[in-house]
Amino acid sequence: MADPSSRPKSNPPLYEQALGFALDVANGRHALSKLIPPALFLADALLCGLIIWKVPYTEIDWTAYMEQVSQILSGERNYTKIRGGTGPLVYPAAHVYIYTGLYHLTDEGKNILLAQKLFVGLYMATLAVVMGCYWQAKAPPYLFPLLILSKRLHSIFVLRCFNDCFAILFLWLAIFFLQRRNWQVGALLYTLGLGVKMTLLLSLPAVGLILFLGSGSFVTTLQLVATMGLVQILIGVPFLAHYPTEYLSRAFELSRQFFFKWTVNWRFIGEETFLSKGFALTLLALHVLVLGIFVTTRWIKPARKSLVQLISPVLLAGKPPLTGPEHRAAARDVTPRYIMTTILSANAVGLLFARSLHYQFYAYVAWSTPFLFWRAGLHPVLVYLMWAVQEWAWNVFPSTPASSAVVVGVLGVTVAGVWLGAREEWEPGMKSSSKKEEAAMR
Repeated sequence: MADPSSRPKSNPPLYEQALGFALDVANGRHALSKLIPPALFLADALLCGLIIWKVPYTEIDWTAYMEQVSQILSGERNYTKIRGGTGPLVYPAAHVYIYTGLYHLTDEGKNILLAQKLFVGLYMATLAVVMGCYWQAKAPPYLFPLLILSKRLHSIFVLRCFNDCFAILFLWLAIFFLQRRNWQVGALLYTLGLGVKMTLLLSLPAVGLILFLGSGSFVTTLQLVATMGLVQILIGVPFLAHYPTEYLSRAFELSRQFFFKWTVNWRFIGEETFLSKGFALTLLALHVLVLGIFVTTRWIKPARKSLVQLISPVLLAGKPPLTGPEHRAAARDVTPRYIMTTILSANAVGLLFARSLHYQFYAYVAWSTPFLFWRAGLHPVLVYLMWAVQEWAWNVFPSTPASSAVVVGVLGVTVAGVWLGAREEWEPGMKSSSKKEEAAMR
């Protein structure tokens, strides 16, 4: 009688083979996985064309941008006197230069269709960079569909032409080049984005720490920081030369009063609380506290020293915080995934405690949260569920107490989840799990 164990094993059912194939592709374990980003990119290009064709343009800030540029071209340099239909000019000078170019390209802003086509190109360029950053961080392909599905994000770029679109492009370009260890270009691109809109200040602590740990030299870090500051000065020269106080107070205004009717995130607390100084100070204190927790317990771990141990040599003896070998060891742990996780988590912390978020701020959220959900260790089903809930909340107009609570809640879960779930990114002794994940994806 034949031994049953010697009989050839039957193939698994077809549905099991199909499921296994789909999971392999979605998790990056199949050769076809590499085709997912370009296929999605082409699909999104078609979608953008359909949006321009079928969905009416929505006027919000474009006309105001053009009116402000017109005044500048007429010779005005005092930021406090430059205004548009929706208010004063409150953005740094790089914004002015970009929209001056658009002013000339679009017949003083009158050719809206051409402007929309240009912003489609801007959107597609940014999407390509975002996908490149995800790929360099070894993110699984099942995250990539979430990068093209946002209704609100398409609206921000294609239907409204906000300046946040340029700022976020520079931020993602900075991440891309920092991941490739090109510290000079990464720092330059980041400061150019900051010259468009000061929202990028939210990521500054993370960018500064990455430059310090990754560059391998304290002197190099100081040179990069000095270059970033010099670029900001050069950007503002036409205005700083004539009205420096007016330029700095408007372009980098930190005490701006926000309108309750436009808030997307704090509708649920009521207008009286929203407008109170105590609430603003509480948010600021919480922002500083949570940033401090991330810096001291997560981001600084590649240095293998505490923050006090790093600062003490500089203050007490005028010596670099790390020796040459220590700095080189830290630099090896500044991986593409570490860079992306650190910058995006700093951005999420800032947005969580922001005084007020408007709809265009979703440009800083939409492409970040899929990656952060994954780094938080959420199951793929939960990643898609959280993304869908977040997308719903940002598409409710006007915002409601329920939708604003969801916006804040999802950001809170994101920040807490990354702190708890992605700790191996910042622990030099806990890299093995990440290496196993990368090996499984090859």
